Amino acid sequence: MIIDFHVHVYETVWHPWVMEFLKRSNPNFDFSKKITRERLLKILNDAEVDYAVVLAENAPSVTGIVRNEFVAEFCRGNEKLIPFASINPNTSPDMVEELEKAFEMGCRGLKLLPSYMYFYPNESRVYRLYERCADLKIPIMFHTGTSVFRNVRQKFADPIYLDDVAVDFPDLTIVMAHSGRGIWYDAAFMLARIHDNIYLEISGLPPKKLLEYFPRLEEVEDRIIFGSDFPGVDIKKNIHEILALPLKEKTKRKILGLNAAKILGLGEGQSLSGMSELSHPM
Repeated sequence: MIIDFHVHVYETVWHPWVMEFLKRSNPNFDFSKKITRERLLKILNDAEVDYAVVLAENAPSVTGIVRNEFVAEFCRGNEKLIPFASINPNTSPDMVEELEKAFEMGCRGLKLLPSYMYFYPNESRVYRLYERCADLKIPIMFHTGTSVFRNVRQKFADPIYLDDVAVDFPDLTIVMAHSGRGIWYDAAFMLARIHDNIYLEISGLPPKKLLEYFPRLEEVEDRIIFGSDFPGVDIKKNIHEILALPLKEKTKRKILGLNAAKILGLGEGQSLSGMSELSHPM
């Protein structure tokens, strides 16, 4: 089983500086065409991805807005696509009500971007939101680590603030998108080691450098999950590169799908045995 835990779509386009960055990052992708459900499914099928988490985004100052309603409708009717909502604590009139509405529409998780939305993850004002996510048994993905986009406030991206959240909400599943990218890899790794409810998610990281960033990666093999950050990267290429890493086969299986399947409540389904031809990419 392969699960991509970090896929973006957009209704129109993000801010110009975001689109310019994406075009440089994934030059082989045609951004002039709309990302439709059919187009995304073709890309996922070609990469042999079984499930993909499709993310809403409510960060008007940095990237733009992809509405919860849009993502829920984008995924509706295809079990391969799993929608996650996004709620901005600084603009939402009622975060819990907005979460419950998104849940009713079919969203199965929540994505928060502290450095794009301008809040610290351990602020008491957002604890009601965490409490409701724990009640509903849905995971929260937090953007962690540095970003190059205009208007990002890096101070909010330090994963250490999730230590408080993990302690205060032991039944809440916490996913650290980008695994503390840039200057916080060690902090992110430490949190994944000491908290059973925190996961490293490797979207946006070059797979070839994973063991450079996390030399003791196999110590947390049960709490690390694959995400691509599509359309900023080539999904299939990233999977190839993970399969080529000098890791135990069981570790690769856990990273590429089995750990994420537990978070999402999915069965194991197909194994990676059918992808042996990808273990030695061209």
